[in-house]
Amino acid sequence: MLLDFDYTLADSSAGAVDCMRHALAELGLPDMAPETCARTIGLSLPDTLTALAGAEHAHLAPGFVSLFMQRADEIMVPRTVVYPETPSTLEALGQLGFRRAIVSTKYRFRIEQVLMRDGLTDLVETIVGGEDVAAHKPAPDALYLALERVRVSAKEALYVGDSLVDAQAAQAAELAFVAVTSGHTSAEAFAPYSPLAVLGGVAELVPWLTDSQA
Repeated sequence: MLLDFDYTLADSSAGAVDCMRHALAELGLPDMAPETCARTIGLSLPDTLTALAGAEHAHLAPGFVSLFMQRADEIMVPRTVVYPETPSTLEALGQLGFRRAIVSTKYRFRIEQVLMRDGLTDLVETIVGGEDVAAHKPAPDALYLALERVRVSAKEALYVGDSLVDAQAAQAAELAFVAVTSGHTSAEAFAPYSPLAVLGGVAELVPWLTDSQA
C-alpha cells in the first residue's frame, strides 16, 4: 500500500503556503492568495513556482527552492497536522497484511520528523520523498522506488492520493489508484484516470478494502 502524504495522511498547508508566499516576496514576485498556493501542494517546488508565477519566471527556481527550504526549516514540521484517522488507518493496514510506504514530493526528512514527533514511525516501512528521486510525480520514479523497497510488484500494489499528479503518477507506473477528496481535487476531476474508488478521506480506506475483499 503506497500512500501520498500531504492532504492524504496529513495537512501541512499552513506551513507550505507560508513558505511559498515568503519565497515569492523575497524574489520580488506578486503575492498569491493562500487558496491559490494551497492548490499547488503536491507539485515539485520548481513546478510550484511556474504554477504560481508563470513559466517566464522558471529561471528563478533555484532561488525559490532555497528560500522555501530556509523558511520550511523553521515552520514546516510544527505546522503540519496528521489527520486524526491516520494512525488507526496505518495500523489497520498492517493488520490486514499490507506493506506500507509513503510516496511524496515532500522531503523525506520532514515527513520523518512529523512521524517521529507523533510516535508514528513504526507504522510505515519506508518513505520516498522529494530528495530520493530526480524526477518527481507525475513521473513514476518515486512509486517504482517504493515498490522496490517494500518488495511488491506493481500488479500487487495500490496508490492512494489526493491530487491529479498522484493519479498521473499511478497511471505512469501502471498501479491501481484510489483517490481521496481530502485535498483540493473534486471527485469528478479524477474520472479520466479510472480510480478503483473515490473516497472522502483516508478514514474510508480500510472499510472500502474490507468490503472489496469480502
